[in-house]
Amino acid sequence: MSYEAFFGLAEQPFSNAPDSRYFFESEPHSEALARIMHAAETMKGLVVMTGEIGTGKTTLARMALDRLGNEGNFVESLLVMVHSEVNASWLLRRLAIQIGIENPAENKENLIPQLYTRLMEIHDSGKKAVVIIDEANMLTKKEVFEEFRGLMNLEVPGSKLLTLVLIGMPELKENIKIDPPLQQRIAINFEIKKLDKPTTIAYIEHRMKIAGASRKIFSDMAADNIYQYSKGTPRLINTICDNALLEAFLMKREMVDIAVIDNVVSDLGLTK
Repeated sequence: MSYEAFFGLAEQPFSNAPDSRYFFESEPHSEALARIMHAAETMKGLVVMTGEIGTGKTTLARMALDRLGNEGNFVESLLVMVHSEVNASWLLRRLAIQIGIENPAENKENLIPQLYTRLMEIHDSGKKAVVIIDEANMLTKKEVFEEFRGLMNLEVPGSKLLTLVLIGMPELKENIKIDPPLQQRIAINFEIKKLDKPTTIAYIEHRMKIAGASRKIFSDMAADNIYQYSKGTPRLINTICDNALLEAFLMKREMVDIAVIDNVVSDLGLTK
């Protein structure tokens, strides 16, 4: 028997893999989404969203992509940076592909006109181009930020032709500072905060409900301790809760109590 069956759940509620079904609109994440949607609707240009490790940035990026897609009047895409050696040429070509250019030119002299033509096509069709870059803190080269600045110069009267949303860890803000003119072009700059205690408790209850829980499984004291040890970081909340459900199942306890949490956080090496 699995812990899901033991607790009457349809699935594991605390996976750290992004899943829009489990998205919890906490105040920080709701505000971040609202700011992204506002920037996209009004074509503000450059948006910077930062947050510490585990605060739900990737989930936010995917939710923003879904919301834009559901609106129907955007040409939206998501790029995830996986290393810090990305150069400007590669990134410009990837952006070109993301907005629908099938054969982007190898050299910048021909690629920029292609980008402008495609962005004008999108604009003339009544749609808006939005590119979200997750893990944007991986971007460290000045030449990359210089090209972003050039893209922000592509506009029609009263509107940019591209909204670029950069999402990453706090060092993203420091990285952008190597190109002061781009820094001055940031239209929206927002930091995703950790969850407070009431929101942490609501977050746990939300995920349990989505997974099919028909009763309260985490005691009040257990939930309070989860907040103390996770400090409101969603990824840590998930890790503690997942381990706690397994621990309670192995101990044949029908409720996750404070003793279960103490065992789990000790094994995980967490401190308050």
